[in-house]
Amino acid sequence: MKRSALACGIALVAAGWALSGMGMTGHMAAHMITVAVAAPVLAFALTAGPADPARHWPGAVTPMRMMLLELVTVWGWHLPAMRRMADASPLIALAELGSFLVAGVLLWSAVMHTSHRAAGIGALLLTSMHMTLLGALIGLAPRPLYPSMHHAMPPFGLDPLSDQQLGGVVMLVVGGASYFLGGLAILAGLLRDTRKPST
Repeated sequence: MKRSALACGIALVAAGWALSGMGMTGHMAAHMITVAVAAPVLAFALTAGPADPARHWPGAVTPMRMMLLELVTVWGWHLPAMRRMADASPLIALAELGSFLVAGVLLWSAVMHTSHRAAGIGALLLTSMHMTLLGALIGLAPRPLYPSMHHAMPPFGLDPLSDQQLGGVVMLVVGGASYFLGGLAILAGLLRDTRKPST
């Protein structure tokens, strides 16, 4: 099961990278696949194993700390200056995607750790909120925020503003939903455990 999850997570990261050149929509799809879909799958594959970061560094890899790390990573890479740097260099773009993956795996690893579940719910819900906010800000902007992406090939023949709006929707829907549903799943497990009769 864990090996299958690991292979699936790696395949998802590769699929995301393949989409990254398709304008702002592809860029957002790549990021959301990496941080909100592949990362939890990979974190599950690593859980309780020798490469589980929450197991090795339980004092550092905590839900709230990793939520803040992911917030800084996601919002930082979407600053126009950082976006220009990543668009100008494939190596920086790869580093960007890698930082998303690392931040995502660390967050999901922290919230999957049994001793962190209560804090993990809050961390995932807060992440859902900031992902939704950033997606809304990008999607509702009245002008293109990232002129450096105009050279990319947007899907469906979209103009730059429409491409950006669709990219914002991708972030809002995929990013917001993934963390929100993850928080609800952990909450359901926590409630289930509290209802078990003590022995």
